[in-house]
Amino acid sequence: MAHVIDYLHPGPLTGVDAAHAWVLQELPAEPVEICAVAQALVVRPEEARALGLPEHRIEERNIRPARSLIAVLAQLYPERLHRPRPPAARVVGPSRHAAVLACTLMRARGYPSRVRAGFVARGGHLTGEDLWITEHWAGPEQRWIRTLPRLPGDEGSAREPAPGEFLSGGEAWQRYRAGLLTRMPHKGTGTERSWGPVEISCTTVRDLAALCQVEMLPEDVWGRMAQVHEGRMPAAYDNLIDVTAAVCARGDAADLARLFSTGELAVPHHMLG
Repeated sequence: MAHVIDYLHPGPLTGVDAAHAWVLQELPAEPVEICAVAQALVVRPEEARALGLPEHRIEERNIRPARSLIAVLAQLYPERLHRPRPPAARVVGPSRHAAVLACTLMRARGYPSRVRAGFVARGGHLTGEDLWITEHWAGPEQRWIRTLPRLPGDEGSAREPAPGEFLSGGEAWQRYRAGLLTRMPHKGTGTERSWGPVEISCTTVRDLAALCQVEMLPEDVWGRMAQVHEGRMPAAYDNLIDVTAAVCARGDAADLARLFSTGELAVPHHMLG
């Protein structure tokens, strides 16, 4: 049976426990403001170490469900999420955590929303930093609007990205296959994961999962990803990633769900527990 996609309601990883529903009260009304709230709830691991947070706090980067992220936030600082909080009272994690929280909060405010897995780009080329963002559906405009969080070194605020400033996994893959990514970083800052076609391929699969409301961690590997990292995948798998990128670009919910249900791409149930 194909996965059922409903961007207005929680998915497997974006539910909120009733005991913590109160922290979602008084959220801002506008999606960009909601994304700014979510970003202020997360501190990156390198920032957490600079703050002197204990090493066990760094493990918060591995939390998948939004309900668990919110539980940590409520325990660290028992206030509603829109209230300013000190950096040490934020959950430790990657941009994925902020995107998942933003998606959760936007759905709570009645906005159909979804998470996208991709990369920071400059002039259409990858910088070496992966990035997860949130999209919300703007009914009057009949389109998905992306919200780019404030990036390190950027003095602006959350906003819609300029063309080529963010590339989803599938968008980066299509550019790579077309020979348009002529400059390929070897590694991203602060990560030991490889870059180039391997990471683009795997992030395309993570983006498919996110579009199907299964927002995995940037380091999560399933299906054929381990073989991709080991360089043991046949060319036929690249063809499957071509299909995946094309289906993600079209964004048809039925097609996304059908593709995501295939054995090579579906996330194992034990990873969602």
